[in-house]
Amino acid sequence: MKIKISFLILSLFISTVYISGAQNPIIQTKYTADPAPLVYKDTVFLYTSHDEDDAEGFKMYNWMLYTSTDMVNWTDHGAVASTKSFSWSPQNGAWAPQCIERNGKFYLYCPIHVKGIGVLVSDSPYGPFTDPLGKPLIKNSIEDIDPTVYIDDDGQAYLYWRNPNIYYVKLNKDMISYSGEIMKSPTKPDNYQEGPWFYKRNNKYYLAYASTCCPEGIGYAMSNNPTGPWNYTGTIMDRDPRSNGNHPGIIDYKGNSYVFGFNYAISKAKSAKHTERRSVCLAKLTYNSDGTIQKLPFWSEAGVDRLAVVNPYKRTEAETIAWSQGLKTSKGVNGMYVTDIDSGDYIKVKGVDFEKGAKEFMASVASTALTPVIELHLDSPTGTLLGSLKGKRTGGLENWVVQSCKVSKQGGVHDVYFVFKGTESNTFRFDWWQFNQ
Repeated sequence: MKIKISFLILSLFISTVYISGAQNPIIQTKYTADPAPLVYKDTVFLYTSHDEDDAEGFKMYNWMLYTSTDMVNWTDHGAVASTKSFSWSPQNGAWAPQCIERNGKFYLYCPIHVKGIGVLVSDSPYGPFTDPLGKPLIKNSIEDIDPTVYIDDDGQAYLYWRNPNIYYVKLNKDMISYSGEIMKSPTKPDNYQEGPWFYKRNNKYYLAYASTCCPEGIGYAMSNNPTGPWNYTGTIMDRDPRSNGNHPGIIDYKGNSYVFGFNYAISKAKSAKHTERRSVCLAKLTYNSDGTIQKLPFWSEAGVDRLAVVNPYKRTEAETIAWSQGLKTSKGVNGMYVTDIDSGDYIKVKGVDFEKGAKEFMASVASTALTPVIELHLDSPTGTLLGSLKGKRTGGLENWVVQSCKVSKQGGVHDVYFVFKGTESNTFRFDWWQFNQ
């Protein structure tokens, strides 16, 4: 049975979250850090490192993937790679990654602490990823961490990395080898610490990074050339005692700019003791006309605005979540599902467009609980009740059965809360849901 977070401070934190509609941290079912967003076609693919639930220091075995098309609901795809993906890697040490697409293939650059930077390749952003080299791509020193990669307009790819210095190399077109020497940047900003994020926007090159530890903020430098010189430009986010570390990932998506990072809010709600159990956060970024970036406050609970609505009349994975309380996600032979559900736990899905209203709700579940119930509420965990799916035992937690219930007709766009009752620990699993008109 999982250890429930029962401290009063967590209860207050959760209450504040659903009353105010907060969205940060954006992942609550796992501890995540080192966000590396990739925009591919119409979707944001968010690769993260993963802190284990019992981590005191850095206990990191794998890399996770989450996707979104609205920036508020994130679908959990579980681990896409791990230290076991490399034959030369120890078990621990899966630090900050980044993924990039080139010519229909996806390259995931993965630092293994004290062993170097490896690269994994896949035909899909979802994986599976495999190691084409059987050895590190970069093995220069103990500082080989936090790789960031960008392909310039002329086709030349660059890999930056390192803590506390900044190194770079020109990658070949195959993206798994490089030409020339590893170069050390002579123009490192004074407050550079680690976690660089290298990109180009409107013909200006940017190097965002975690600034002087500890705590870390997010600083950035700009250049007219991909290899510098780097001119310290400003601070995206000041350092704050609420977060020991930070690590930027920056994208443009659907006409907006965003910066990802992390805080320790969920971990600190459980205990004041510092542990490396981090949680990815998200904020909207604003550029000035000269390309400089407007400073942000520390990660707000509010998060960002929704960019699209959810269609409830097609199958939606249960692990598509804007906010959740208590539960976890896991991966089985049929993919991801929601598990570890106790009575009172819930899932929030933001911006569901019922149009003129639904008549039926259906869900794929597996249950050993006697009387499991999924209550369907609008706009808060205690809001208007659409209906209650009174589940039945399915004969085991590997036996998935589609069960359904009638719902009252409610139109318009709402946040939907799936509130669980009559469940305890590992007696109920939730795979997908759909409303019918």
